[in-house]
Parts: sequence; C-alpha cells; structure tokens
Amino acid sequence: MNQKFLIITFAAVATLVSQAQTFQHSDLSANVAHQVAKVRAANSDSTHRNLYRPDWNSLAQYRTPDWFRDAKFGIFIHWGVYSVPAFGNEWYSRNMYVPGNAAFQHQVATYGSQTKFGYKDFIPMFRAQHFDPNAWLDLFTQAGAKYIVPVAEHCDGFPMYNSSMTTWDAARMGPHRDIIAELEAATRAHGLYFGVSSHRAEHWWWYGTGRTFPSDVEDPANAGLYGPAEPMSLPTPDGKPAAKEPDPSHLERWLPPNRAFLDDWLARSTELVDKYHPDFFYFDWWIGQPAFKPYLQQFAAYYYNQSAHRGQHPVLTYKEEAMPANTATLDIERGKLDTLRLLPWQTDTSISIHSWGYVEHDQYRTAKSLIQQLVDTVSKNGNLLLNVGPKSDGTIPEEARTVLLEIGAWLRTNGEAIYSTRPFIVFGEGPTKAGTNSAEKNHDIQTYTAEDIRYTVPKDPSSHILYATALDWPEDHHLLLHILYKGNPYLPKPVCSVELLGAPGTLTFEQLPYGLSVTLPATPPNPDAYVLRIQTCSTR
Repeated sequence: MNQKFLIITFAAVATLVSQAQTFQHSDLSANVAHQVAKVRAANSDSTHRNLYRPDWNSLAQYRTPDWFRDAKFGIFIHWGVYSVPAFGNEWYSRNMYVPGNAAFQHQVATYGSQTKFGYKDFIPMFRAQHFDPNAWLDLFTQAGAKYIVPVAEHCDGFPMYNSSMTTWDAARMGPHRDIIAELEAATRAHGLYFGVSSHRAEHWWWYGTGRTFPSDVEDPANAGLYGPAEPMSLPTPDGKPAAKEPDPSHLERWLPPNRAFLDDWLARSTELVDKYHPDFFYFDWWIGQPAFKPYLQQFAAYYYNQSAHRGQHPVLTYKEEAMPANTATLDIERGKLDTLRLLPWQTDTSISIHSWGYVEHDQYRTAKSLIQQLVDTVSKNGNLLLNVGPKSDGTIPEEARTVLLEIGAWLRTNGEAIYSTRPFIVFGEGPTKAGTNSAEKNHDIQTYTAEDIRYTVPKDPSSHILYATALDWPEDHHLLLHILYKGNPYLPKPVCSVELLGAPGTLTFEQLPYGLSVTLPATPPNPDAYVLRIQTCSTR
C-alpha cells in the first residue's frame, strides 16, 4: 500500500478519534450543566413542596431519622478497580504514581512503568465474575446489619454505576454491570435500608503526582478517568511543588477546586440521589474544603427535599467540621467518642486492619473487638458502619465472612440491648477510656475489662428495663455496677430482677450502698460481651 495513503489514513483516523472525544466531552459537559441547572431550579422552588433551602439556617431543621437511630449497625463496602492490584491499601490508584511509595515500586516491578501500564489498565482485569448481590445481602442480613452502604465512586474516579457524567464507569467497562443498581435492588429485597458513599471530592488532586514524571496521567485521552490531577498545595512563590503535603486537618491550606470541578461534583452526587433514591449518603472528609460549602448546601437541600417528596427520611453524614452539627449527622472515621453525644452520630471502621479495600496479606479484627466497639458506640448514641472489602472477582474474603457471622450470632441473642435502644443517662463506667485522636490509625481497637460496663435502654420508657453490657467476663463471676447503688438518682425505682441474655433463669443480685452486685453463672453464654437485662419495680 502507498506510504502516503497510509499516512493520510492514519491521520484521518486520528482526526476522527479526536473529534469523537471532543463530541463526547461536549455531551458530558452538557449533561453536567443540565444536572446542575436542574438542582438549582429545584432548590429555588419557593412553594410549600420544599422544606429546605440551600443555606445553613434552613438546613438546621434537619433531624436524624428514627430508622437510623433504631438500626445501629450497617455494612460499608469498599469495592472497585483497586481490588485488582490488591496491594497496600485502597489508595493504590494514587500511590502508584507517588515516587518513593511502596505502591510505586510494586507497580514498576510487577507491571512495568506507568507510561506503559497505568491504573486504567487494571479496569479490564476488574471482572467481578463471581459477584452475586443476593448472596452478599444474605450474609449481611445474617450479620445483623440494617443498612448497606457501597462506595458508589471512590477517589480513583471510577463510578461503580451507570453515570451520565462519564464514560469511565463499571457499566461500560470492567464488569459491564451497574453494581450500585444491583446492590440497591438486593438490599431493598432483603428489607434493609440502602445508602451510597461518594469520595469524588478528593479526585481533584488524586492523580496530581502523576504529572511530576512521565506517566499515562498526562495523556489527554485518559482525562475522563484521571481528571484534573491538580497538586494538593497552594501555589508557591517559586512555582515549584510544595515539599510536604498540606495538613489534612486544615483544608484551607489545600489548592481549592475550580468551578468546573465543583459543578461536576454536584452533578455526580445528585445523580446518585435521582438514580438510586438512597436512604443514606456518606461523604468523605474533603468536602470540608471551604470551596465546597455553597455546593454542599445545594446538595443537602436537594437530597433532603427530594427524599421528602418520596416519603423517605434521609441520613447525610459529614466528617470533622464540614457541616454545622445540626444540619446532618456526624461521622468519625476509625474513631470513638469518650462521652455520650446528645446528637446521633456514627463511626465507620473496617474488619480489615490495613486497608478498606481488599489487599493480599491483610490482617483482620476479631468479632469480639468489633462487638465491644458496637456496644460502646451505641451506649454513646452512635451507630457502627462496618466495612468489608470484597476481592476483584466479587467474593468476600473468608476471614471477613467468619467475623460477620459471629457478630450476627451475638446479635441474635443480645440484639435487644442494641437495636431500637437509646442511651441511658450515663453511657457507662469502667477504667478504659476511648482514644479520640482521629489521626492515629487503628486507635479504635481497644482492650476492655470486665469492669467496663455500657448502658442502654429501650426507646419505650414505659418498659422499666435497663441493659448493662459487660465488655469482658469477670474471673470471679461477680459484677459490681457502681452507678446503680441503692438510692442512686438514675433509676427512679429499685431493681426487681436481673437476667443474663443467653442464659436460663434469673441471677442473684443485691443493691448495695456502693453498687448493684450481680452473681454470674460459672460459664459465660458467649465469648464476646455479656448483657444483663435489669428490670426495675413498678412500685417502691
């Protein structure tokens, strides 16, 4: 064939591809603009149909719904393309472009340079061939979970659903399945509440280091996945990148996103609301960057109003100080509170210790430690959202399955002290104090003693029941509940009976001037935590 013809042909093909990409980008931009306009128009509707306006004063009408306060226990699911390399943690997609990082070194040694094999090249390997949403929900139901929250889009910029804002998603690539739609259907079929999480905000800077050396991040053809890939830090006087990453607790020191990115964030977030009608919506921490504030107000108003129109009672979570405390529900990642919080809250943690997504050779928490954390959290007016990281083929690691089933077995016996309860006047007693340093990894893993007691009560105050959960078994088979001493101001009536859930009969007890003394049986009913049902008398 004539060489000149070949050159012309290749040039023509390149032109057509370029034009197709331009048209595609134009269509996607139009979709973003249309969605943002729709949201703003809906929020500006001044009729009685809208309960909320996009400002903090109006959003302060929000109240965390009872279904969430009753549920207490949910399942978080970190699953995406990052489960293919299964190395380090779920930040692999970023870290493989950070020179000097272990993921960078692993990437080069295992797959080659980032110019030849980038994160995009893992997408065809993400097949999810054994993914069965109903099997997952069977497991989660057996575990005792009441709401399910898959990650709809992680920081890597690859939505796990069929998005109108990008062509880089799980419906068009990889598994070629709308994972979120399938999980929503299975969740609702199992009678549970459905939520989603978005980590899109961090995508602004996620791949930024991929521009500091030759990599596929620099290829415009991959911009739909890698996005802006901006630096984290504010501009420096010499124009060079900052030597250190900015402080994650001071987001005003980070490079703020531009309007195009913020519009895209709002469009994608509200698209999830429109498509899947989530009962629960979780945002990661970077929505606290000040530039997000007006967009976050727009999202919250839209989510609350649209949910109300459908008869739903939504939960929206935030971290740190991203939103005023009375406008949404506080979430603390891998953390605890050291006191009872008057407003409902949530902590999220993972069964796996080192990564939220699946990685090889991870370690896993024990069911006992997670049950103890659930009990401690609920006593302080909180919920536990427990994460699992499935493998790339869609199977859940056996270590995680075992832990979930043990938690479920405990809840089947002791769940009355967890579900549909409310905090007692005092959350508990004992020597173990909660760590509250949210920057310290795994600080939510603690060792409790038999002196650590946590209290809850049924939400129906007429029951005259108090639950006291001992977080370990006393060697001498005796418990002393100090705050329940004879004549204490917390119980309006004296104690009439004490039972140990999972054990037959009633227990011997005595209400003394220095505490309620309870004699336990010789053998514990389970290996994890021990619930006393304390009944007070109807009359003195």
